[in-house]
Amino acid sequence: MRKLLAYPLTVIYFFFFGLTLLVFHPIQWLCFNVFGYKAHKKSVDFLNFSLMRCLLLLGNPVSFKNKYTIPTDAPIIIVANHQSMSDIPTIIWHMRKHHVKFVSKKELGKGIPSVSYNLRNGGSALIDRKNPRQAILAIRNFGKYIQDTKRAAVIFPEGTRSRDGVPKKFQTKGLETLMKYVPDATIVPITINNSWKTLRYGKFPMGIGICLKFEVHEPLKVNEYEKDVLLESIEKTIKDNIII
Repeated sequence: MRKLLAYPLTVIYFFFFGLTLLVFHPIQWLCFNVFGYKAHKKSVDFLNFSLMRCLLLLGNPVSFKNKYTIPTDAPIIIVANHQSMSDIPTIIWHMRKHHVKFVSKKELGKGIPSVSYNLRNGGSALIDRKNPRQAILAIRNFGKYIQDTKRAAVIFPEGTRSRDGVPKKFQTKGLETLMKYVPDATIVPITINNSWKTLRYGKFPMGIGICLKFEVHEPLKVNEYEKDVLLESIEKTIKDNIII
């Protein structure tokens, strides 16, 4: 019965999700080209707030818990497990005061209204996962940008999303590179739960009646830990809080 109800709700969701992307694309262009970075960022913030609210059409609320004070005058690196594309709007909106940027695969940098434009122009890094040399160079330059601007980098060390909630082994090369070039960073681990259930039936229909849960863990200063100890602590903290 739940899956049957999911079909019409998914059609409604896709309509408003797509409409949101189309409406915000020219808004982004105008903000970026006429009013500059601050206006563009505001448009991106409200784009992602709207995309996150589209989940309510599926009966899928979002819970975002953060009991820590995270500095806004220093660079941060947000590290999280990855379960669905819904992870991204939620992190952008709830961490918006940190000016969130992403390490993303290059394929997302073209062809998607609003999303591709923001990835190309908003300060994120686009990497070719088939070209490790290009990927590391892009992350290196991205790290310098985050260090200089005191903004936030988001990286999903699993490399790709988990389709069943079970976390994949962290591939830490990209994170290590970021840590090297953002030595003043504060690491913010985030555990994501239930997001994968929005795709439990595949891309259509979407899963319904799910509460997506995000939990921020204790921030860690890069320069206060040995690299291997820090990497192990981040991965353990995130994975220990995943509920299957």
